[in-house]
Amino acid sequence: MKLTSKISHYDSRWPALFLTEKERIAKGLGTELVGIYHIGSTAVPGLAAKPEIDLLIEVSEHRNEPTRDSFMSALGYIRGSDLSAGHHFYRRDIDGVRTHKVHVCVSGHWQIERMLRFRNLLRNDPAIRQQYQDLKFELEASNRGGIAEYLAKKAPFIDALMGSRPSSAK
Repeated sequence: MKLTSKISHYDSRWPALFLTEKERIAKGLGTELVGIYHIGSTAVPGLAAKPEIDLLIEVSEHRNEPTRDSFMSALGYIRGSDLSAGHHFYRRDIDGVRTHKVHVCVSGHWQIERMLRFRNLLRNDPAIRQQYQDLKFELEASNRGGIAEYLAKKAPFIDALMGSRPSSAK
């Protein structure tokens, strides 16, 4: 098994790719849209990453999901399993390579604050950013179980920095 894509050194085009996708997606979200944020490693200048643009979409509520799913499908996205109650997930692959991941969370969802806080910590702390990058390359080199294994082995590092998930969250 392999990761969804190979980790590469930071690419200064990633912020522009985010902005392009943000504009495409925002057109179809209507009045439920609160904000669209660049998250994940591609949002951290200088950090190596799988070249997959991560977007966090905050919505006031999950309204008319079939319409949203159709709109996202027209943009090339496939809806994955919900990651938790109120946290929907979409992915886009081009020619079998993952290019984008979209998290759609209702305002107040615990993951919004956590994802933004982790991104900001990596942006603002060079030592933690370097530790995280070293871990990612190490996990990629030793990976035998694919993306699930990679994510599971990154989780303790992230949890140690961020605290574990609130017990009230599903």
